[in-house]
Amino acid sequence: MEARRTPGRDGVEAAARRLAGMAPPTPLLPFAGGWAKCESLQPIGSFKLRGACNRLLALSPDERARGVVAFSSGNHAQGVAWAARRLGMRAAIVMPSDAPAVKLEATRALGAEIVLYDRATESREVIAGALAETRGAVLVPSFDDPWVVEGQGTAGLEAQAQAPGPIARVVVPCGGGGLAAGLALALPDAEIVVVEPEGWDDMTRSLAAGVIVPVAPDAPPTLCDALRTMRVADITFGALHAAGARGVAVSETEIRAAMRHAFAMGLVAEPGGAVAMAAVLAGKVPCDAGTLVIVSGGNVDPALFARIVAP
Repeated sequence: MEARRTPGRDGVEAAARRLAGMAPPTPLLPFAGGWAKCESLQPIGSFKLRGACNRLLALSPDERARGVVAFSSGNHAQGVAWAARRLGMRAAIVMPSDAPAVKLEATRALGAEIVLYDRATESREVIAGALAETRGAVLVPSFDDPWVVEGQGTAGLEAQAQAPGPIARVVVPCGGGGLAAGLALALPDAEIVVVEPEGWDDMTRSLAAGVIVPVAPDAPPTLCDALRTMRVADITFGALHAAGARGVAVSETEIRAAMRHAFAMGLVAEPGGAVAMAAVLAGKVPCDAGTLVIVSGGNVDPALFARIVAP
């Protein structure tokens, strides 16, 4: 399978057909004058289910028999593990040793093999690539893959079908940019605003510069483990740059406030899943009836969540 093709809207539509009956729809809830798309309510608690399912469903019978290898801090890991179990495939996931315990345990519970690495001193891409080569397995990146990007874009097609009117603006959390790129392909007439934690706003700075700018080596700590991507991909940056997307950064204080707001709405949002809400609540992005705000995930350590939402 040629993995370096350019993703497109036709691919997003094909992904929606593949995922019908496998990845359940998630609801829209009123939020700040616009709409919140609750991908935190997916079976694995994250939009990552969409891209993982689309990638695995697109594999040939021979590729499925050889199994898959992925790398992730947790949400993509669970998406691949969930899809692999549904399809009767083997899955090995390279995960950082400091990943939240709730994500590690959930991935193991789905039947995947976990390979731990040190985020500070080792490269997950190198480890996963070597493992896939040794085993003859298919490598499933978390965002640097056209099938994954197109699968994530199905959230946009679904949201437009649910919304009472045209979606004119999308505010979306961004790590590697797979979800944001997919939404840009699915909703080509909408303004795309990516949101990242302060100091990890490499897509924001890349879009402003017109070239990919990696995260600085001295990036500050952040609660957003799901958004700690050191460099975005050519595929995701290319799609977002072509769409004229822009970005904003939010503080840890603003992220915590958004998690509390989501909880008041009846939603559990992990830090990385709440950044788009944070940008709107902080007044950094306007929100009206044509605005779609993505709540991308809800896999958060229970003790941390309790501390954040405590009155």
